[in-house]
This record gives sequence, C-alpha cells and structure tokens, in this order.
Amino acid sequence: MDLSRFKPATIYTIYIASTPEQVWQALTTAEFSRKYFFGNTVDIELRVGGAFIVRTPDGALHISGEVFECDPPRKLTHSFNVNWPALIETLGPTLVSYEIEPAGKAVKLTMTESHDRPLDDDILAGGRQGWPAILSSLKSLLETGEPLTVQMAPPQRMLEALKRLGIKTP
Repeated sequence: MDLSRFKPATIYTIYIASTPEQVWQALTTAEFSRKYFFGNTVDIELRVGGAFIVRTPDGALHISGEVFECDPPRKLTHSFNVNWPALIETLGPTLVSYEIEPAGKAVKLTMTESHDRPLDDDILAGGRQGWPAILSSLKSLLETGEPLTVQMAPPQRMLEALKRLGIKTP
C-alpha cells in the first residue's frame, strides 16, 4: 500500500501520566485493550506486514488490518478496516498511526486517522466520536487503574450517510 496517498483527517493528542512502554503495552495487547476499548480486544503481530485484528467481546471479527510501521515503544502504524460489507470498497482503507513521545513525567500520545481520499464529515463522525472516548478511557486506565465507562452508539448522521451510499450497517 502506498502510504503517501493517505492524508490525515483526524488527529488527537493526549498526555498520559505513564511511560512510553506502558502506553505501548496498552495499545498492543488484548488484556489491556479489552478494558478501555469497549470490551474489544486488539491482537497485533508486532512486525511490518503483521496482522492487526480487533474482535468484539463475543469474539467476532470487528476490524482487520496490516501493520506498516512498528517501532516499539515509539510508533505504530496500521490499516484499520471495519468489517462492514462494502465499506472498504466504497470508502477506501483507513490508516491509523500512534506516536508515543516522552513529555517530562508523562507521555504525549498522538493518534492520527488518515484516508486515501476525501471523506464527508458525516462519514468521519463515527471515528471523531469514538476515538476521544477510547483514548480518554486508555488514559484513565493507565493513570487510575480504572477505565472510563462511556456509553455510545454510532452517530446517526454517520449511519444515514452510509445508507445514502448504499452501505449496509449492522
């Protein structure tokens, strides 16, 4: 995949009272991700070309991708393809990148969601709602030992935009 085609659509930066190693472990292991990622588990083969898989709490495939950059504990870049019929064919792949930098006694975590084509803000509403909740829960888990409990459904405007494009959603 030609990564130069991807342009950032959404960028989040958060500071976490933690170490780069702890943030890396939280981003890349099933045991941590289950706690802050709505019960979903992240399973990553930590090598370029490795698989990136997210499974729902019942074990079903939710998101799949491929690792493009893996530099523990500094940078991880992977594709992030939601397992909805026709979504990738219509909207193209998503690229997610995490940059982890020391910031005094904290860590600066920057997450970038990029796309290889322009997408309507209504389509991007799902990620723009979900990522802040996921990252905030990650921060809470690492700083307090307890994740945030955030209840949310996919944004209606995103679901309606997908429907207009003929994409069936669960």
